[in-house]
Amino acid sequence: MFAPLNEQMDIILSGAAEVLPQDELARKIERSIKTKKQLVIKLGCDPSRPDLHIGHAVVLRKMRQFQDLGHQAILIVGDFTGMIGDPTGKSKTRPALSLSETRENGKSYFEQASKVLSMDNLKMCFNSEWLSEMSFTDVIHLSANYTIAQMLERDDFSKRFKSGEPISIHELLYPLAQAMDSVAIKSDVELGGTDQKFNLMVGRDIQRAYNVEPQCIVIMPILEGTDGVEKMSKSLGNYIGLTDTPQDMFGKTMSIPDSLIPGWYHYAANVSPKEANEIKERLASGELHPRTAKVELGVRIASLYHGEEAGRGAFEEFEKIFVKKDVPDVIEELKIESEQSTLLVVDVLVSAGLAPSKSEARRLIQGGGVSVDGEKVLDLSMMVDLSSQKLFKVGKRKFLKISRL
Repeated sequence: MFAPLNEQMDIILSGAAEVLPQDELARKIERSIKTKKQLVIKLGCDPSRPDLHIGHAVVLRKMRQFQDLGHQAILIVGDFTGMIGDPTGKSKTRPALSLSETRENGKSYFEQASKVLSMDNLKMCFNSEWLSEMSFTDVIHLSANYTIAQMLERDDFSKRFKSGEPISIHELLYPLAQAMDSVAIKSDVELGGTDQKFNLMVGRDIQRAYNVEPQCIVIMPILEGTDGVEKMSKSLGNYIGLTDTPQDMFGKTMSIPDSLIPGWYHYAANVSPKEANEIKERLASGELHPRTAKVELGVRIASLYHGEEAGRGAFEEFEKIFVKKDVPDVIEELKIESEQSTLLVVDVLVSAGLAPSKSEARRLIQGGGVSVDGEKVLDLSMMVDLSSQKLFKVGKRKFLKISRL
């Protein structure tokens, strides 16, 4: 049922930033093989950020490796802890969400995660199932297992404390609540990014306090965003979403700095460390041109989530639009309901969903990012007659044929 110990350890250690403690993990796996019992692999989901990107996929792919090795994956949707909001890396208190909001976001997280994870040995749990049942006495007993001094060992809390930035008591409870998830499901291994190390280690301590065998932790690197400066984040706009089109995935990959190419091959395109290192060496020697490397990288990333045919198609469309300056073969058509056939371009952009607001539509026009039938729109007061279909282009990759209903 299970692969040999050495084979499992090699797969688990590959690409991980840290695995703690390795000897304990080896013993857990060895026992699993002997007893033919799956390990319980935990990953917590933050439902305050339901839109997943390929940075999230780094840790999801490690969970998939555990699944492929025969172990049980459990996604913990923090619908209860989401009402607190994970303070990790935050310089101020995050606004709380309602239970219904966190539940809805959690379902979206699960649907997107299924692009990476197998559904065969995957469970999803909401931590309100056990946290909402805790009495105030239970919370006091839980809190007694950790000190303020221990909490201030966490870098973000320490910085806020030293700068005089308020830290709410409920934020201090977040790592403890997350740790109770590990107690509830008796996790053998918990996964997370390098920014989650403190919380994962608290999980070990609290499991021990509740007479549960402590989990091992597998910490994965955080993927840098398309700007090559900050970690990938939707709020920073430097991300590739798991639900992005193949064309957008490919196009965004082509924009990354050359320095990211080797790391992205390994962590974003899921190639082996050996192959990623060979690509790095070929780039350094000049044997491989960065653009050629990015083209193949973009195809691989798009293919991971949409299939090989879509990945190659994204490359062909990119070449057509950006190299040959042509338009895509297939363009979506939209009919706008309006009493008048002649409308302001600004209004059309908003009605068609090409801009979220009139101010953003104006900004796009002023930045030279809008054209109609191949002619760049320069005048904010420009009108367009939609009695016949018009081809709108917004930015580098958005095309839409629009007419009046």
